[in-house]
Amino acid sequence: MTATTGHLHAALTLAERGVPVLPLREGKGPMGNCQVCRENACGGRPNMKTPGPCTCPAPCHAWAAATTDPHILISTAWAPAWRQAAAVAYHPGGAGFTVVDLDNADAVAWARRSLPETTTVVTTRGEHWVYLGTVTSRNGVRDGVDIKSVMSYARWVGTGTGSMAPLPDAVRALAAKGPAAARPASSVVTVSAPAAGGQCPHRSPAYLERGIAMAEQRIEEAPDGIHKTVYRMFLAVLSAHGRCGCLTDAHIKRLFTAAQGRGESLRHCEDAWSNAVAALGM
Repeated sequence: MTATTGHLHAALTLAERGVPVLPLREGKGPMGNCQVCRENACGGRPNMKTPGPCTCPAPCHAWAAATTDPHILISTAWAPAWRQAAAVAYHPGGAGFTVVDLDNADAVAWARRSLPETTTVVTTRGEHWVYLGTVTSRNGVRDGVDIKSVMSYARWVGTGTGSMAPLPDAVRALAAKGPAAARPASSVVTVSAPAAGGQCPHRSPAYLERGIAMAEQRIEEAPDGIHKTVYRMFLAVLSAHGRCGCLTDAHIKRLFTAAQGRGESLRHCEDAWSNAVAALGM
């Protein structure tokens, strides 16, 4: 069985159980938006609480494209997506679940002290604790802890162990509270601006300031998909200002502060920055 058929088989099995699924590309990201659905116009709007409806011929906007319809999953239109897929994801909220995503050993230790036992799935970095019930999805409610439920997706890594418990009040309280406060940027930023050597094309320092401020605003106002938004903003800033010497470590601290204010961990920020630098060949 190839990876492609293996992912599709897993997706069909989950769909049969009533779990909405979609393919993930390499790097655990969803397939990109198609032109018709640019900016999630036909199903991924922030005010929607269930997947879709999507009339596109392919999975185009993360959780909103997740489906339980086997005819869509095996359709010719979705075949290219499955050929590119590196994993399967699902929409927990669409299945009536909430996933507490524990991203490191400290987060797992906290969950074992603070949360009732439930279905537990081991991941590459930590564990997923899966509860029955839905809640607003939030990233960064504690260091290394994300809540994935309504309008979010989680990678499928197996059925796990243990019986699924009802969603506890402790998780509902964390979701209602929102992301934890960011740590001071001066103590966490460990990346630097790329080495410069190009000619500066900027008309004035205000051009760079507007670019940084716009990136901060878009990160702070992103309704969901914060990982993807942070990467896009880092990429945009680097592509415009990363080669001429205008971009400084102080600017990077501002971007990291905005991202951490939305619940991004330092590790996610560093990974997004490094990936953007690599993508631009810096």
